[in-house]
Amino acid sequence: MIHQSLTPELPLLDAVRSIESTLCRIAVVTDHHNKVIGTLTDGDVRRCLLAGGNMSTAVADAMSRNPIVALPGTSDNKLLQLLHRHNILAVPIVDRAGHLVRIIHRRDLLESDLSQGLASFDYAVIMAGGEGTRLRPLTDTIPKPMVSVGGMPLLERQINQLLRHGINKVFLSINYLGHIIEEHFADGSSFGLEICYLREESKLGTAGSLSLLPEQPSRPILVINGDILTSCDFLGLYDFHLNTGASITVAASEYNLSIPYGVVECDGSRLISLTEKPSQRFLCNTGIYSLSPDMLSMIPRHVHYNMTDLIASCLSTSQRVSVFPIHEFWSDIGTPADLAKARNLFSASHVF
Repeated sequence: MIHQSLTPELPLLDAVRSIESTLCRIAVVTDHHNKVIGTLTDGDVRRCLLAGGNMSTAVADAMSRNPIVALPGTSDNKLLQLLHRHNILAVPIVDRAGHLVRIIHRRDLLESDLSQGLASFDYAVIMAGGEGTRLRPLTDTIPKPMVSVGGMPLLERQINQLLRHGINKVFLSINYLGHIIEEHFADGSSFGLEICYLREESKLGTAGSLSLLPEQPSRPILVINGDILTSCDFLGLYDFHLNTGASITVAASEYNLSIPYGVVECDGSRLISLTEKPSQRFLCNTGIYSLSPDMLSMIPRHVHYNMTDLIASCLSTSQRVSVFPIHEFWSDIGTPADLAKARNLFSASHVF
């Protein structure tokens, strides 16, 4: 598989576009003589963002400088062993002078990705039971996840996104006006996947309805709030969750708060420093989570229980909670202003 290489001075934004334009999920970084000097994966990008980088950061600051490579003529079996030993999906093929020849992906070596464990989430759960009080009167007659964005219900857009990421089974947790959701989606067959329902008799919070799941998953599950619009890479989230060994992974979006004034720091009446128009960077919860199967046993049945409660319980017992920074589009459709913004942005088809 031929792959266009990157140069180290390019910004991460260009690298992400390169990674997303191919199924390899890796970019190769070369010098001006086409010699391989590093590789960049989706995980490398997100680790850089966690460390304080942004999409203008140079590729050289995020890439792996000791890439795993193979020589032309390496047998398929040895390539598979190399991928397995280093827990990677693709490897650059370089000649003895270090020049890039091509990239080999595991799918090039296997007849079936899924038969070799290259799977996605076992299933997804969408929390679609909220009343959407801040969107009234729009939500007086329809549940918030059924609000139209670009001529299609928000919930339907989420389901289509899940299907594109190889998730073929979805549980919808419903409460407020849930019959409208059931009438629209039925068993999901007309949408190309299986849909089941978790019917909340009372409000169970952002995690409580997970106790109603009728089956124990064999792989991690995806949990997503029903009022968000995103182009998040769910496969990247799945890989990140497995690679970090997390019990829960929280997807987080960057939010920058700019103060339009000079800020003073003082000790009593004495000025220590003066910073002109500073900004602060925060990673904010997006309402997208990856949960390992054993997390479900920690959720009490038939009581109000939020995802923040589950995360706090994990932290109190020293279980790993990872943060997956998303650089893709994300919007919480919570207010009329949020909805108007999402509808305006939807015309930019490259985002979705």
